[in-house]
Parts: sequence; C-alpha cells; structure tokens
Amino acid sequence: MGRDGESKILFPTMKPTDVPAKAKAPAAQEEKQEAAIDFSKVKIEPLFEEEVDFDTFSKSDFRAVKIKECSAVPKSKKLLKFVLDDGSGKDRVILSGIHEYYEPEELVGKTAIAIVNLPPRKMMGIASEGMLISAVHEEDGREGLNLLMVDDRIPAGAKLY
Repeated sequence: MGRDGESKILFPTMKPTDVPAKAKAPAAQEEKQEAAIDFSKVKIEPLFEEEVDFDTFSKSDFRAVKIKECSAVPKSKKLLKFVLDDGSGKDRVILSGIHEYYEPEELVGKTAIAIVNLPPRKMMGIASEGMLISAVHEEDGREGLNLLMVDDRIPAGAKLY
C-alpha cells in the first residue's frame, strides 16, 4: 500500500486481486442454462457395427482443422464452403451441407475435426477435399446436427487416434 492508504499496482498487466468471485458467476450460470437439453426427446440412429471393418476405418485420417474462412455456396441453400488450416501449410477446402444449422460467421476461428484423406469430390463445381465430422440426431421428429468442434488449444493438423 502507498502512504496515503491506497493500493498500488506493481504489475499493471496482472489481473486485479480484489475483484469479488461472484462477479463472474452470472455469466457462467447463463452459459450452463443455454446448454441444457431435454435428452428425453432425442432419438439416436442405430449403430452400424458390422458395416465397416477396423482396417477400413483405420485408413481414415482424422485431423484437427482451424476454420480460416467460411461462406455460403452461391445457388445452394445447404452448402457452406470452408477454407481450413490442416497443419500442412496449404489451405484445404471442404464443403459441408450444414447451412441449415450454422451461419458462416459463427464458425470462423473455431477448431473442428475433419477426415482429410478422402479423394476430392466436386459439389456445385467446387472440389471438396475431405469431410467435416458432425453428430446427427433426431429431436421431436426433426433432424438436429452439431459440428464436432474441439478446444481451440488443439493445433491445426493434430491427428486423432
């Protein structure tokens, strides 16, 4: 403390220590309330245990990808065009039919999971170089979809096992 009884900040870039812990609580509670889902209304597709053998599955290259750009594909109501950093140093373009569930601007900067070793497939005249992974379910007779997004601390190109 200074001579006049006021506290002095020695390291101005550090967080203040006199902020009450309760100041952060309301935002955290609001976030938890938004995430509440009534799982009793959710229907999950049956498992397809016998359709893919382990050797086939193990050839898939799952990677963490950073979403650099995302835009709606002209003349398509469903497709979004993603420009991704997959850690290779070259931009990867993947198209995904998830526009019903997400707006492009909310996905830029996020980290997602993609299969990156699929052969390119043209969609609306654009070569899609892989597949973003999503979780699909049915809720009250309507399909729901969640793009698999992970912690942004995971680097682009990190391989999933």
